[in-house]
Amino acid sequence: MSSIQHTRKIALIDCNSFYVSCERLFNPKIRKKPVVVLSNNDGCIISRSNEAKALGIKMGEPYFKEKEVIIKNDVQVFSSNYSLYGDISRRVMRTLKRFNSDIEVYSIDEAFLDLSNFSDNEIENVGHEIRSIVLKWTGIPTSIGIAKTKTLSKVANHIAKKKQSGVVSLIGIENVDPILEKVEINDVWGVGKQLTKFYHQNGVYNAKQLKNKSNTWIKKSSNVLSSRTAMELKGIPCIDLETKSSKRKSCVVSRSFGQKVEKYQELKEAIVGYALNASEKIRSESLVAKSITVFVRTSPFQNRYGFYSNSKTIDLPMTTNNSIEIVKAALNALEAIFKNGYRYQKAGIMLSHLSESTNSKNLFSSERDEKINSLMKSIDNTNYRYGRSTLSLASAGVHKRWSSRRQHYSKIDTANFYSLPTIKTT
Repeated sequence: MSSIQHTRKIALIDCNSFYVSCERLFNPKIRKKPVVVLSNNDGCIISRSNEAKALGIKMGEPYFKEKEVIIKNDVQVFSSNYSLYGDISRRVMRTLKRFNSDIEVYSIDEAFLDLSNFSDNEIENVGHEIRSIVLKWTGIPTSIGIAKTKTLSKVANHIAKKKQSGVVSLIGIENVDPILEKVEINDVWGVGKQLTKFYHQNGVYNAKQLKNKSNTWIKKSSNVLSSRTAMELKGIPCIDLETKSSKRKSCVVSRSFGQKVEKYQELKEAIVGYALNASEKIRSESLVAKSITVFVRTSPFQNRYGFYSNSKTIDLPMTTNNSIEIVKAALNALEAIFKNGYRYQKAGIMLSHLSESTNSKNLFSSERDEKINSLMKSIDNTNYRYGRSTLSLASAGVHKRWSSRRQHYSKIDTANFYSLPTIKTT
């Protein structure tokens, strides 16, 4: 029993080609076809199916560069649909909590899960059960790596992606060196481009070599984080599971425009929309803002029109998450930095110095404040039920010519009842 209690087991669950998998959920015809998903404004490729990878389509490559290959091989293309991906991600994470509430949501498609309550002998079967249930309940395929540390679970997951079973456990393996020797140093969690160059210069090309390097040398030549990585590769836990998400300190909403914007009215509509979006986000987390920053910029590559970039920060009189107050402040900031004669490519706002909303009355509270808070709740509830921007301010505009380019948008939103696919019966 003691081994069950004291052997730490951390699983990394990674959703396979997550954005592609989400699009395939409601489109069975593309499940065996090459598929790619594009970034904002249909700019770069940010998710690829295995079939698309086999065609040599690269991650992060501009869409126009791969267009010839895409057309030639009938690759299915989708614009990013973050409302869909966010909702499916929440469903996956809720499913994982069935096995243990000690979960660290690492990204939209990854989570670390503490499985220390299971015995060494049953842990691999548990991994297969998790994979099966996530697929059954959400339709999303996953790869699962299990080990004593987070860094080793990343290694195990890296191997699992290439196995048909989709699950790899390093628990109970005394000598992991033969496994680590096959993992290139740039594939080790926490090792970026600069660190990879440094390690290569010092003869470290794989995870095994880093694991067996002197800890004194690593600390002296690199930093504490590198030392932790090496220790974790040895099976010594140094990186805790962060099960509680810390409150954010700022909230940024920005977009590149689908087409360049010259008129103040169109830029104003965009800023109002971003301010409403940001206000809704911080209200959903019971936060209030003390400052707001508005920023605009043109493209640095269009010399004909000149380059212009500017920002303006306004400190609010009192902390707030009131959309109307935040929009007013945002427009004051925009007026201060807008200049005629430029073709704007991007704009955004940042709410900063965020703190928890107490909703308590103070000397300056009034009946009007209570009515506004009630109005904000009604707007949020309506938009949650019927879709974002169902209720909005008139100043946010209607036609939104400047909106991001989404020519391949699937128009499915599982968080919005009216955007769900319909089945016709005959």
